[in-house]
Amino acid sequence: MAFEEIVELQRQAALGFGPDKRKAVPLWEDAPCYKLETLLPLAALSREIRVTPLEERPAKVEEFRKLLAKVERKPDAPERIYLWPDGKIPTTTDYTDKEDYRFNHEPSFAPYMFALLIPEDRTPKGAVVVCAGGDHGEAVITEGYQTCLDLNALGYQCFLLLNRPNHNPWSAQEAGADASRAIRMIRANAGKYRISPDKVAYAGFSNGGLTGDACIQYYSGEQTVKDSFPDYEPDEYDSFYGAPDAFLCVYGPRFDGAPYDYSKVKYPPTFFAVGREDPAMKNLNYMVPSLLANDIPVEVHTFAGVPHGVAGIRITGAKPFANFELWLPLADAFLTDLWK
Repeated sequence: MAFEEIVELQRQAALGFGPDKRKAVPLWEDAPCYKLETLLPLAALSREIRVTPLEERPAKVEEFRKLLAKVERKPDAPERIYLWPDGKIPTTTDYTDKEDYRFNHEPSFAPYMFALLIPEDRTPKGAVVVCAGGDHGEAVITEGYQTCLDLNALGYQCFLLLNRPNHNPWSAQEAGADASRAIRMIRANAGKYRISPDKVAYAGFSNGGLTGDACIQYYSGEQTVKDSFPDYEPDEYDSFYGAPDAFLCVYGPRFDGAPYDYSKVKYPPTFFAVGREDPAMKNLNYMVPSLLANDIPVEVHTFAGVPHGVAGIRITGAKPFANFELWLPLADAFLTDLWK
């Protein structure tokens, strides 16, 4: 499908719904802050509206508005941790007009993360930055929040990342800079989070995986934020290393044929999980030989009968793919071996 056709489909999907959906996006992305019994029906109705014929939408949009008004914030909701000081977000993308509602985020969106931590009586194995796919929105509930809960249960401090999504509409350098900033902030606060500063992994799903690849491409080794953004003013966090110690790439390998210059890159050991019914298999078959050719440790798992985008779906009440759920203990074993 041509890019122009995709844009037109996005525009059609937003007609009569974009403004209302835009109001709900911050709630989905702040999933740890809200009661799931009110948040999940809102996300389900959003998915339903997108495939509803335009003439039938008004009634469903009105139902959506009523559900939106019922979403309740939890009294113990975690606080956003903003990644950049006000007015100092490194930016190159000219994004000022959202009236076509193609993108989930406002042009004024400021990247942030949530710290989702294990109890004080448990010793953390390390930290994982978790980044959902697409341009976030509803995907944060499943790929983001549920994954954090799963990794918490396995003993990891988790950080739910809400970055500027790659190509939606921001560049790979901008998306990667946000991921890199989150990693630097976690390393700077390793004592507070009770982790070793050299045990910080990144888990990216679909577009979140592309963001992880971009973070490594532009901010690993000796590369700095200033290399990509010449006007950037470094601060105290820039003294910390900005790429992950391990990369968990879940159905998000770089696109088939995409160029990648390894000359300045220090690529970490990488774990892949992709369903065999997922179009991302083509990307996996391109990326893995590229990493192996550069002597990068790689572990690959593919899962029969599994399509794209199913990580964490059990939080919605949907039946999960039992074989794909194995990616979690396999990733745990991968990190445990790496960090032993």
